[in-house]
Parts: sequence; C-alpha cells; structure tokens
Amino acid sequence: MSEAQFEEFVLPHLSRGRRGPPPTLSLHKIFNYILKALYMGCQWMMLPIDSNDEGRREIHHTRIYRMMRRWQADGSIERMFAGTVHLIHQDQLLELSVIHGDGTTTAAKKGGDNLGYSGHKHLKGCKVVAFCDRDCNIIVPFVTAPGNRNESPLLRDALPKLTEMARAIGADLQGSAVSLDGVYDCRANRRAIFNRGMTPNIPENPRGRKTPKRGRKQHFDPGIFEERFRTIERVFAWEDKFRRLLLRFERISDVHYALKTLAYSMINLRHYCQN
Repeated sequence: MSEAQFEEFVLPHLSRGRRGPPPTLSLHKIFNYILKALYMGCQWMMLPIDSNDEGRREIHHTRIYRMMRRWQADGSIERMFAGTVHLIHQDQLLELSVIHGDGTTTAAKKGGDNLGYSGHKHLKGCKVVAFCDRDCNIIVPFVTAPGNRNESPLLRDALPKLTEMARAIGADLQGSAVSLDGVYDCRANRRAIFNRGMTPNIPENPRGRKTPKRGRKQHFDPGIFEERFRTIERVFAWEDKFRRLLLRFERISDVHYALKTLAYSMINLRHYCQN
C-alpha cells in the first residue's frame, strides 16, 4: 500500500502513542510489514525486514507484532473495516438489493481458544459467518464460533450486526433479499430475517422435517441463489489469497480474527488500491 493510500484510508482509524519519543519507523512501514506477514503467511521471526544504514534490521519483529496486537485490542482494525464499508457506500459501490451469506471453516494446526472438532469436515478449527453484497463487498463483521458448532444458530447472532452496520452507514435494507444455503433453513432464521424487513431466499432443506410441508411453498429464487458462487464463495476464495489465513497457527483467537478483519478490509479497498 502506498503512503498516500495509507494516509487516506488507514491512518485516520489507527491509534497513536501519546507519550515517549517518536517512533524511528513510520506507521506506514509498520502497517506494510503487517500486510506482508498476512500475504506471505510466514512466522513473525521469519518476516523479511529491510536493513538500515548501519546494516541492522530497521525494526524487530516483536515490535511489529506488538503494534498489531495494540491495534487489535483498541479496536483500530475494526474501525478501519467499518470505514471501508462507509466509504464504498458513500461512493455508491454497494449493491444491497441482495445480501449473500455463508460460513467457512479454518483448520487449526496448533492449540488455542475457540476451537472445536468438526465431524463433518474431519478437522479441528474455527468457523465464521460473513455477509457480502452482489459486488463481493463485505458489509458486516463476521460472527465466530468453534468448528463443532452448527452454522444455523449463528445467523441469529450475525443479523443484529448487519442491521447495526446498515444503520451506521445510513443504508436501507428494507426489501433486500438475504440469500443463504439450505443449512440455514429453519423457522427461527426465516422469522429473524422477516422481522428486520428483509426477505429470506433459502432453499428448503428436506432433512429439516420428517413429513412434507403442507400448503404454499416458501419463496425461493434459484437465480439469486446461483449468484452465491460469484459473490460470497468468491470472497472466501480471495480470502485464501492471504496465506496467513489458510491455516490458523495463532493460539489466541483474537489475533486470528484481527488478521481476518484486516484481510476483509483489503478486499473492500480493492476499488481504490489496485495497481
């Protein structure tokens, strides 16, 4: 990321120290080192760091990690993500007529918190539920859970964040269609979407009931449902571009989720930061 892009999109949301001597290295370079670790997926101690005039590394890798932990703890990374959503909405780049949602599971190779064994995928890890619009813009912070949790109840925790983000940026979700796959097909999820003025577009799951449902069938548009392979699934494919997120090596879940939020912010900023 160039220095002009950093000062425009990132720096207003980052916290800076008030006491002590000024840092010898700019926040722009420190942030780029964090992005480099996110893209390369290497350990912090193996991060390639430039040398100064004396031939030494211009900054120690623990200092970069501490700055990332500081921005994660004080909410700077979350504010930066919210700023990207507000920016693309202000520039009329959000297409909120249809909202696509889905969950993804990340395998964990080390121990840590918020982990569980998924018997369906035969791995230990954690999962998130995210939403995007029709143009692959991520519009709400994800909801996290251990890998052994079912995704269907997580939707009721994610919808309040969706409406809260829409209220913060001044977007209107009335009449929008929420497209999900069959794992979210239940009465509680459909009611939660209806109560927020949106329309669920969920295929009926035949395994959800013992006998066929009588009466009128639920509303379902196959054309909208097929968009998920070009929207939310594409977002998860872009997420795999950040090698640090392919496998979870962080024992602290907040660190892993902060890096994931940073990756989603970079995906939203692709409209402005493309080379």
